[in-house]
Amino acid sequence: MDEVIKNITLFKGKKVRRIFYKNEWYFSVVDVIEVLTDSPNPSQYWRKIKDREFTENQLYPNWVQLKLEASDGKKYETDCANVEGLFRIIQSIPSPKAEPVKRWLAKVGFERVQEIENPELATKRTRVLYKLKGYSDDWIEKRMRGIVIREELTDEWKNRGAKEDKDYEILTAEISKATFGVTPSEYKNLKGLQRQNLRDHMDDFELIFSMLGERSTTEIHRNENSKGVGKLKKDAKRGGNVAGVARKNLEKQLGRSVVTKNNFLKQKSNKKLK
Repeated sequence: MDEVIKNITLFKGKKVRRIFYKNEWYFSVVDVIEVLTDSPNPSQYWRKIKDREFTENQLYPNWVQLKLEASDGKKYETDCANVEGLFRIIQSIPSPKAEPVKRWLAKVGFERVQEIENPELATKRTRVLYKLKGYSDDWIEKRMRGIVIREELTDEWKNRGAKEDKDYEILTAEISKATFGVTPSEYKNLKGLQRQNLRDHMDDFELIFSMLGERSTTEIHRNENSKGVGKLKKDAKRGGNVAGVARKNLEKQLGRSVVTKNNFLKQKSNKKLK
């Protein structure tokens, strides 16, 4: 997703305005239309799309109005869309310049259907993506195993009473606090991350202890046949404590903290400087 954001921001080498809203990036629709069409008036072009799509296909509300800085330095209410909404709008642009994006979206959609029919394809593609980003084979193996363990845990939560996204956030935070002494959001702040996936920026030990905390929690749920968010929360703390005790013992042996500010972005940047 980070690569998608980057490519949209510098679409075809032209700057597209964006703003962080409700925990995700929103992009100026008019800016994208200007890039993907030869229209001398992208604002009018967008109005025509809105009129057509609103009456025929009920496209609205794939965009919201947010204040963005204009060329005169002032901020004005501007139609903006998140990545999903933007792709939907691009599909409505009858321009040759939009065709490569449409073909890419069709390809991605086809790949997702393939992955539903054969989940192993999703695993293979994930491995390839991590490899292309520069991660080592050893790290990728741990990350992939961690994904499986995480999915097993969330399946248990779903079957045992966790229904809302907030429930999953609370339970995850309990494991993290007991394992590392910080919540996921605090951990991301420590590493200087924003929207990036925290686990994509963990080293071997951090991944191992994450797996230990979550796998322990899963086994406690199953062993005690836990039901309800209240009981799941207590189990999460106990499972995290298993990993937390192991972490502290290792830190005594190493003479340093396992929880660090290091992240893959900084490591990659340092490699480029050498």
